[in-house]
Amino acid sequence: MLRVVVLTSGGDSPGMNAAVRAIAKMGAARGVRVFGALEGYEGLIDGRFRELTRTLSDGSTSVDPEVEAAGGQGGTLIGSARSARFREAEGRALALRQLVSLDATGLVVIGGNGSLGGAHRFATETGFKVMGVPGSIDNDIGCTATSLGVDTALNTIVEACDRISDTARAHRRAFVVEVMGRDCGYLAMASAVAMAADAVLIRESGKTEAQLVGDVAQVIRTGFARGKRRVLIIKAEGVAVPCTRLVRLTEEALLPELPSLELRATVLGHVVRGGNPSYLDRAVAGRLGFAALGGLLAGATDEMVAWLPPVQGGRVTDDSSVQRFPLARVLEETQSLIDGSSPLAQRRLKLMSQAAGVLSL
Repeated sequence: MLRVVVLTSGGDSPGMNAAVRAIAKMGAARGVRVFGALEGYEGLIDGRFRELTRTLSDGSTSVDPEVEAAGGQGGTLIGSARSARFREAEGRALALRQLVSLDATGLVVIGGNGSLGGAHRFATETGFKVMGVPGSIDNDIGCTATSLGVDTALNTIVEACDRISDTARAHRRAFVVEVMGRDCGYLAMASAVAMAADAVLIRESGKTEAQLVGDVAQVIRTGFARGKRRVLIIKAEGVAVPCTRLVRLTEEALLPELPSLELRATVLGHVVRGGNPSYLDRAVAGRLGFAALGGLLAGATDEMVAWLPPVQGGRVTDDSSVQRFPLARVLEETQSLIDGSSPLAQRRLKLMSQAAGVLSL
């Protein structure tokens, strides 16, 4: 009976459990035993495996009930970690030995840029069959329109900002809300549009501290002058100025004009990562999980399954919404998203620039 290993690596994201469940369920249906490597690449190197399927007394294969139940939960049942050891050739060689000892024939890696980079190196060095699934709430992975956790994170941000807006209007206050997004401001941009925020601050704009303070001060000045009771600015964590410092500098700049200004900083932090996955994240996770295992069983390797890809050249699958792309290309597209040279990144920035005057109204 074939054996396949799945792991979740790097930052966790809602939907990882749903993808693991889908891979286990498809494996059980195809007579494949599916194992989870605990704590990502670290568990792979140490040979810490947990079987996610079960062989029943009649010889058939089923899914572990805990795996079945975890599909609707956030986090990751099999654990996640960042592995310095896997970045070294010796660590990858140990991982290969563990897979061979288990008699595994394929590996599914669910994670972000670093995790998929490790998967690519492992596949090219060892020849072992590897398939990637994009899992990152930042939506900073190339070749895919979304990755696991993005929709849930946005829903969490919107709900938090709704609550903040309630109290802001009650007291006529301004808030700067920081959301995750170290290298990519997608969460800030998308949530700002959904919330009709007054402004959005993203790393990609390349503004200096003085420019950011000036922009925030002007938005607050104009907003209250127009009779608003709530001014909301959403900031991506990738913006170099800390949220509390930005608020303090803005208060100092506005003190002569608005001595009674109440400006607050709220950092959502890891709240954005947690929570049960939304319908969309569960559905996308299931379909990407099916496609990933299906690709491995068909002999594909060193690829990533992508949802509604915004670029051309992917390999079609039985699912019209899912295509497979070589991991090398995914990593190239990801880097161009991060450094801003990607046409997609430039379109996002242009759109936000055009929307700036609308958001502030």
